Amino acid sequence: MFVDRVEIEAISGKGGSGCMAFRREKHVPRGGPCGGDGGRGGSVIVRAQAGVNSLVQFAHQRHWRAENGTPGQGSDCHGKSGQDLILVVPPGTVLMDRDSGMILRDLVNPGDEIIAAHGGRGGWGNTHFKSSTNQAPRDTTDGGAGEQRRLVFELKAIADVGLVGMPNAGKSTLLSRLSRARPEIADYPFTTKFPNLGLVSVDMDRNFVMADIPGLIEGAAQGSGLGHDFLRHIMRAGILVHLVEPMPMDQSDPISNYHAIRKELAEYSSELAARPEILAVTKAELPDAKAIHEMLCENLGRKDILLISAVTGTSLNILVNKIATLLAEQSAELAASSQ
Repeated sequence: MFVDRVEIEAISGKGGSGCMAFRREKHVPRGGPCGGDGGRGGSVIVRAQAGVNSLVQFAHQRHWRAENGTPGQGSDCHGKSGQDLILVVPPGTVLMDRDSGMILRDLVNPGDEIIAAHGGRGGWGNTHFKSSTNQAPRDTTDGGAGEQRRLVFELKAIADVGLVGMPNAGKSTLLSRLSRARPEIADYPFTTKFPNLGLVSVDMDRNFVMADIPGLIEGAAQGSGLGHDFLRHIMRAGILVHLVEPMPMDQSDPISNYHAIRKELAEYSSELAARPEILAVTKAELPDAKAIHEMLCENLGRKDILLISAVTGTSLNILVNKIATLLAEQSAELAASSQ
């Protein structure tokens, strides 16, 4: 089961109360206060961890509570601090506050973490209140209450390249051909229900991560079909590879399909629509593929549109090298801008 958006309630631990106690040893005639402080309550920490690829554990449990601190004791013994509760999420998870809508942290890399709810502080024992004028204080403080927050976890797949296209355009087949990813592939629309990631090797020293995203339909920017699921995951991709099916199963026009997807990308995010795009007509083995390729080149006034086949391997090496070149250019630009 793949889950990429959940809402939970995180409750940090309450601090332990301070203790009121006095020394009563017979060799200490005047005694004195010796009440220890309470322990700190445990915090709720959200941490990105490699190898975790879904938020499914949070779909079945909505309330997460850290351990409370224990009260202080006599002989200046402090209470035990509550154990922190660590919630592990996949890299690429965005953490938001449900009530304010504020983004708390974008946990992009493994090891990134944030304290989502701070534990309550421990209360003071009566030792804290002793003075020259108050040698037998009976004052203590209660432990601080823990924080309670409603959090939203939203997973956005991390990939260098995102495959876009109508359902059944051949995205999963292409990913399985170029990488070791094994997405479910079938001859019906919406085979892909969630993103699949695959590592594509260019040569001994170069590789990139490619994401096969659920198919897009008209109205996706408003949430139709798998719209928001699709668009959320592709926001991190630096390059879009747009696949156009020459003979759609629904008998729709391939060129109109291309323009429909470009419209949805622009409506969802102008930044997303401005990403570098490699356009390819798939299923080159089909009889009408070449004609559709020529029509698309003429319609867009472009000569760089590829005609590929994941089945026969036609022009796949050209596609991979073109992606690698664009990624290298992006890396060089990023390095130059950071200097």
